[in-house]
Amino acid sequence: MKLQNQCAIVTGGGRGIGREIALALAREGARVLLASRDQEALEHVAHEIHHLGRHAIVVRTDVSDEAQVAAMADVALREFQRIDILVNNAGAVGPTIPLAQLSREEWDSVLAVNLTGAFLCSRAVIPQMMSQGSGAIINIASIAGKLAYALRSPYAVSKWGMLGLSRTLAQELGPHNIRVNAICPGPTAGDRMNAVIEGRAKGLGLSHEEVERNYLEGTALKRMVDPAHVAAAVVFLASNEGSSITGEAIDITCGFSL
Repeated sequence: MKLQNQCAIVTGGGRGIGREIALALAREGARVLLASRDQEALEHVAHEIHHLGRHAIVVRTDVSDEAQVAAMADVALREFQRIDILVNNAGAVGPTIPLAQLSREEWDSVLAVNLTGAFLCSRAVIPQMMSQGSGAIINIASIAGKLAYALRSPYAVSKWGMLGLSRTLAQELGPHNIRVNAICPGPTAGDRMNAVIEGRAKGLGLSHEEVERNYLEGTALKRMVDPAHVAAAVVFLASNEGSSITGEAIDITCGFSL
């Protein structure tokens, strides 16, 4: 197995891409700490991991809360004695409205989870990774972090910010053998994408089917990304096979362009 005896933290690990990442890491031998605000969803994924014969623990965590993030990292160290992998996957979709209509609270809430959360979680694990002389931080960004994304300004800005954070941290931490990369999924099948489509349909006065068709027509492969394929890229980047890759932002989009 590619990640035998490795210890991983996956934020937003209760559903969607986060669930797939957690399961993929566990299948490759990693012990996994699952973190998000949804305790019930986390417990369900932990049960799935235990069914695989692997070890998982659950820590209910709001990644925008500094104290909760510090407590989560403390639990990981107490349980695992090391932290090899951090996947910053927790994310807020945010509203679908023009920036001129956006409230300060809506702006702040998206950046607090998507960008500040990634900062807080990274900062919490870096000292341990430095003491080990190894580690991998993988930030789940979005193709929205490389394109203009009308009506989704706080989401797009947060994902652009994650790319800057990833590349900057890669330079800072490279001398300590800690790799930092980002993955930029395109439209990805699942409940979250359905919610995005619903929000965009409402904002543009279109039907769900029309908006979904627009997303699909924007891809070269004319289909949504399979979340398992994002998880496979996380495993690759966390494993020895990805040990020469850092500071990159890898697109998994089915060839998407707005």
